[in-house]
Amino acid sequence: MEEAVGIRWHKLITHMAQLSYPQHSASLTNEQQRLALVLRALGGDAGLNIRVAAERRVHSSRHLLQKIAGTGLRWPLAWRDHDTLYLPAEIALYPDEGHNRDLYLWLTALASCNPLTEQGNWFSGNQQAVLRCLRRFPGLSAVYQRLVDAETNARRQRIRPRRGGEVREQAIVQALQNPGTCTQLPDGPGDPDPVPLWLYPAVNSGAAPVRRRDSDSDDQGAGSSQQNAGLRRQASYAEDPDSRHSLTLFRLESLLSWSEFIPLDRASDDTGDEDASRVAEDLDNITLSTSRGRVASRIRLDLDLPSAAEDDIPLSTGNLYPEWDYRKQRLLNDYCRVIPMLPRAAVAAPLPPHLQPLARRLRRQFAAFGQQPLRQKHQLQGQALDLNACITHQVQRQQGNASSHARVWQQQQPQGRDLSCLVLADLSLSTDAWANNERQVIDVIRDSLHLLGEALDASQDNFALYGFSSRRRDHVRLNMIKNFREPMNNVIHGRIQALKPGYYTRMGAAIRQAGDIINDHPADKRLLLILTDGKPNDLDLYEGRYGLEDTRMALLEARRAGIITYCVTIDQSTGDYIPYVFGHQGYFRLSRADQLPAILPGLYLNLSGKLQ
Repeated sequence: MEEAVGIRWHKLITHMAQLSYPQHSASLTNEQQRLALVLRALGGDAGLNIRVAAERRVHSSRHLLQKIAGTGLRWPLAWRDHDTLYLPAEIALYPDEGHNRDLYLWLTALASCNPLTEQGNWFSGNQQAVLRCLRRFPGLSAVYQRLVDAETNARRQRIRPRRGGEVREQAIVQALQNPGTCTQLPDGPGDPDPVPLWLYPAVNSGAAPVRRRDSDSDDQGAGSSQQNAGLRRQASYAEDPDSRHSLTLFRLESLLSWSEFIPLDRASDDTGDEDASRVAEDLDNITLSTSRGRVASRIRLDLDLPSAAEDDIPLSTGNLYPEWDYRKQRLLNDYCRVIPMLPRAAVAAPLPPHLQPLARRLRRQFAAFGQQPLRQKHQLQGQALDLNACITHQVQRQQGNASSHARVWQQQQPQGRDLSCLVLADLSLSTDAWANNERQVIDVIRDSLHLLGEALDASQDNFALYGFSSRRRDHVRLNMIKNFREPMNNVIHGRIQALKPGYYTRMGAAIRQAGDIINDHPADKRLLLILTDGKPNDLDLYEGRYGLEDTRMALLEARRAGIITYCVTIDQSTGDYIPYVFGHQGYFRLSRADQLPAILPGLYLNLSGKLQ
């Protein structure tokens, strides 16, 4: 009974202390795609991602009900760093959904005009950023004024300044209404009450960013934990006691008995903490251990390279390629080694039976597409009259400006396409995931390569099939499935069947190698078609924006060489990064991985038709 009463009391007091409007809220999930487009359209940093901001503890003024309910202590403040713009997951500050959506728009515009500085005056710096934004985009003046009016009214209801904090609150309101008129923020008790219209300093702006110690090598996957975490939080390292010199207390009766090893169900208290992610959400500062003995080490053992007798067959010692370091704004020459390989366990095999009906239909469709004659109109001679040209010529005669050479015929000529296509499939570890209840992503990629190979063979297009994965910069694996000179036969189908999930996704090096292969087989039109299910990543620094910028640079190099690039992705989080990397007309996103085999041939048909 006491517990039930406590739960109801908590819900009641929390609802009474609530100063937001959930029924009029706007969410970042719904706004993210629009904001990513706005950020780039306004000329902001094109490589900037948009992510959810973690709540920070703020020691500001609170109502009595908030103190009783224990709320008002944490705020999701907007901020940015070199790679990411962090915005609240939900905004419900105003009783108008339009104002809440406008706040997302304004913060994005402000980030596009706010140069990133590690140190600076937050109060005056935001006012100058607002002035720059309004000068650069005068159309946002009305949006800003509406937000200022809404925030001023909301602050009157939301904030009860502490004694001695009234002057500071007045200065903040004045700075919002007339940016640039206040240069110094007056002192006051606690922290200033949050200003939702401004960007706050970075999480680690007060101290050096938390990085791995020099003793940690790149092998330990720096940045992987940040990728898995949805929120960016403060962190610090804690020294571990040296176990070699520590005192260990041991009681003999604590030695495990045989009964401890009987495979019986244990109590939940004996199991590991499966609620660690929820607990981390309540922490303002996460302490990291400097010990190398982490659980991830067991996973790295599984990802180790197989022995030479079990691994794929290397065709050479590999080729060296550069990599783009966006932080230094230069290419690192001979930085990555790409090793071409053949599947060792590949055995010639026919097309899988479940794909044969669809393959026969695709072959008929693509064969007709390749053999369809090209009809040329407005010719001096030909096999048939061009009716539209005849009418045009007759009208011109009546007007007195007809040509003496009547181009009223049409000719039909065999259509020959000088087109080379290289298909580059992502074979990283993520393809081991399940596409649906029956099939894995690697199965979907195999079927797609089977069907696309059959279709391109019927259309007589010159094509090649490759796959790639990586394990650091010195081991980028390029799996050769079919080169440009090989025919499409059971040997190729056997190689496709032998494909297995590899390691990581160092996409830039694979694209550069694929570009060289296409350039060795010149054609009037050259197409690089990339199939991937996720972002570029690897065990070392090839993570986050570093990998995206290198991939983008590799694609720009390919386009400068005259290669047309196109990406088919099944990653559901592509809205913020893939338009920047591949261009708004350079990619196609599938909602489900199992759609790929049915859609890919038709997508290629449309794409190759546009290249004529």
